[in-house]
Amino acid sequence: MTIHIGAKPGDIAETVLMPGDPYRAKWAAENFLDAPRCVNEVRGMLGYTGTWKGNPVTIHGSGMGMPSLSIYANELIRDYGAQTLIRIGSCGAMQDHVALRDLVLAMSASSVSTPSSTIFRELTYAPTADFSLLEAAATAARAKSLSPHVGGIYSSDTFYDERRDLDEQMIRHGILAVEMEAAELYTLAARYGRRALAILTVSDHLPTGDRLSSEDREKSFSEMVEIAFEAAFAK
Repeated sequence: MTIHIGAKPGDIAETVLMPGDPYRAKWAAENFLDAPRCVNEVRGMLGYTGTWKGNPVTIHGSGMGMPSLSIYANELIRDYGAQTLIRIGSCGAMQDHVALRDLVLAMSASSVSTPSSTIFRELTYAPTADFSLLEAAATAARAKSLSPHVGGIYSSDTFYDERRDLDEQMIRHGILAVEMEAAELYTLAARYGRRALAILTVSDHLPTGDRLSSEDREKSFSEMVEIAFEAAFAK
């Protein structure tokens, strides 16, 4: 048991999927895991552990933003021994060729700042995904006749951002999409020698203003969960 996670020793699996929304964690556990049981509900941040094809898996919410994810990822890694952490969430497309419902596999995650920024001082650290997970996720997506976008994303520390000039530069430099957690997840995974990946579905499009309906979001979320499982347990 930690400050923010009430799970007992042995309650957390080595493989952890991390949606931002705790109720998405509940939904995914009930729909994809065998014998799921709630292992955390401190502060309403739900976590469930069960099995997928016989493999132990925990699905645990991260909350919104890098500070929130940093709390849970740190404790999952340091106190519960999580080895593989996969973020499953939504993102906003920044490129014209990235459409609604498209899948984005984040190879790298740029940011203005993260909770880990002060550690590096003058260094601009470049957090990246684990290649074995990235490769396996791309293979799993293509097996489902999907064409994932693989490349750099932007992890923002503000949701209502008004930096149009920054958006323009990111689009100019090929950033695929924006979300709010991956850069810190990748940094923590590197620090502790763990595997991490962000698998994202495009829920809205910054240049056009288009957005997915709630029904389309749920269907796309299902695809992300399946791909995350396939990637985590790829042989």
